[in-house]
Amino acid sequence: MNKVWLIIQREFLNRVQKKSFLVTTILVPLIIPAIMGVLVYVMIQEVKEAKPDTLQVLDESQLFKLESNKRLTIVPVSGSIVQVKAAYMESDDFGLLYIPPAESIGDITGITLYTKESQSPEKVGNVTSMLTDLVKDSKMEKYNVDKETLKDIRTTEVNLQEINLSEDGQEQSSNTQIKSGLGMALGILIYMFVLIYGIQIMQGVIDEKTSKIVEVIVSSVKPFQLMLGKIIGIASVGLLQFIIWIVLIFGVTTSVLGYFGLKMPQQQAMEQVIESTSDEEVKEVIAKQSNQGPEFLQNLSQIPFLKIALVFLFYFLGGYLLYGALFAAVGSAVESIQESQQFQFPITIPLLIGYLGLFMFIVRDPHGTVSYWLSIIPFTSPVAMVGRIAYDVPTSDLVLSMVLLVGGFIFTTWIAGRIYRVGILMTGTKVNYKVLAKWFMTKV
Repeated sequence: MNKVWLIIQREFLNRVQKKSFLVTTILVPLIIPAIMGVLVYVMIQEVKEAKPDTLQVLDESQLFKLESNKRLTIVPVSGSIVQVKAAYMESDDFGLLYIPPAESIGDITGITLYTKESQSPEKVGNVTSMLTDLVKDSKMEKYNVDKETLKDIRTTEVNLQEINLSEDGQEQSSNTQIKSGLGMALGILIYMFVLIYGIQIMQGVIDEKTSKIVEVIVSSVKPFQLMLGKIIGIASVGLLQFIIWIVLIFGVTTSVLGYFGLKMPQQQAMEQVIESTSDEEVKEVIAKQSNQGPEFLQNLSQIPFLKIALVFLFYFLGGYLLYGALFAAVGSAVESIQESQQFQFPITIPLLIGYLGLFMFIVRDPHGTVSYWLSIIPFTSPVAMVGRIAYDVPTSDLVLSMVLLVGGFIFTTWIAGRIYRVGILMTGTKVNYKVLAKWFMTKV
C-alpha cells in the first residue's frame, strides 16, 4: 500500500506543479467572469447607443397606421412594388415592408419584408410585433372587445404551489424547474469530467509506455499497483481542480458583475425585453415572473444542497475510478492516441447513454422505469443518479446504486488490471480485441 501511495503522490505532484495546471486552474475561472462582464457591458452600451432602423413601408391596403418607435423609423413610400424595390436597393435603409391590397385588416395575406441581407430574429421580430399589435387592435374593434377586458383575460396566471409530503407527514415546498436545471447541470458536469480525466489517464499511460519509464517503475512496483496509483492520483488532481473552479467562478463572477454595476445576463436580457416591447400584456407577464424572486429563494432553500454535494462527490469519484481503470487498460495496450480510438468508443458508449438518458428520460420522468435502471446500472449511474438526486430519490435506490457502483469499480479494475499487467510491457504488437482477451486470460 505504501508503494501505491508513492505513485499517487508522484502523479498528483507531477501534474499540480506544471504551469499548465496553474494556468487552467487559476486563469480559466478568472477569464470566464471577466469575459462575461465585458460582453454584458458592451451589450448594454450597444443597446443604449443603437439608432432606430429605418423601415420603408408600401401599404397598398391603406389599412395600417404604422408609427415610428424607438426601434423602427417608419418611412411611407408610394409607387409600384418594382419601382419601390429599385429605390430601396439604392438606399441604406434597414428594409422594405410590402403590404398587399385587402378589404379588411384581418384578411391580409402575403405581407413581405424585403432586406438586403439576412437579419437577426430580434430585428425581424420587431416588425412582426408591430404588425401583430395593429392586427389585434383592429380585430378587437371589429368584435367590440374592450382592450382592458382582453388584457385581463390574457394575463390570467395560475400560480401552482408544489408541496412534497414525506412519509411522516411533513410538508416541504418544491420547484420542479429548479430541480430539473440542477439535475441536468450536475449530470453534464459528471459526464464531462469523467471523460476528460479518463482520457488523461490513458494519455499518461501511453506516454510512460512509449518513453520506457514504465520498465524502470515496474521493476519495483507491481503493474496493478502502478495502475491504481495513477488512477487515484489523477482523480485527486481533477477533484482539486474542480473545487477551485467552483469557488473561483462563483466568487469572481459575483464580484465582477457587482463591480460594473451589472446584473446577471438572464436578468439583464429580461429587462431589455421589457424595455423594447410595446405589448403591455407581455410586459405585465414578465413583470409578474420577475417578482417571484422570494418564492424562488424559498424553494431554493428547501433543496438539500449538502446531500446533493456529497452524492455528487461520491459519483464523481466512483464514475471516474470505474472508467479510469478501463482507459488505463486501453492506454497500456496501445502505443499512440490514434491506436486507442478503436477502443475508446466502446468504453464511452455507456457514458453517452447515461448522458442522453439525462435529457430523454430523467428530466421528463425522474421516477420512471428507464430512469430507475439508468441510475442503478454502474456504467450509467454516475450521470443518471446525479441527475435524479435532486428529485428526492428513495434511500433504497441510492444505496443500491452506490453499492453496485463500488462493485462495478472493483470489477472494472480487476479486468483492467489483468490487461494492464501484460500490455504495459508489450511494444510493437498489433492490438485488437482478440489480443486483449488473450492478455486477460494470461497467467503471470
